[in-house]
Amino acid sequence: QVHLVESGGGLVQAGGSLKLSCAASGRTINSYSMGWFRLAPGKEREYVAAITPGGGTAYSTGSVKDRFIISRDNTKNTASLQLNSLKPEDTAVYYCAAARNWGNMVLTTTYNYWGQGTQVTVSS
Repeated sequence: QVHLVESGGGLVQAGGSLKLSCAASGRTINSYSMGWFRLAPGKEREYVAAITPGGGTAYSTGSVKDRFIISRDNTKNTASLQLNSLKPEDTAVYYCAAARNWGNMVLTTTYNYWGQGTQVTVSS
């Protein structure tokens, strides 16, 4: 079992930045692909970005591209998501997830483990 805990969310003004962290426990995530999703009120869970065990990345083609940066530190068993140039529409609960195999990372069903989420609120 992999237990994931997100942190780093909060309230920030538009244009600001936050760095979200995802700490894994239970087993090493070195061989897992990691992903970030977000869930805004009244919307479906939305894919944000994913990263392979070796650090290869893939981003949503939507508005987050070129503003968010996914990374990981296998020595610390963590993954991160840097949020830059935040907009009010980025307000959501952000979730990290771990997948045993790289596949269609856009799909929630690709992932085996999920964190509980961290709230990001961007004020205008």
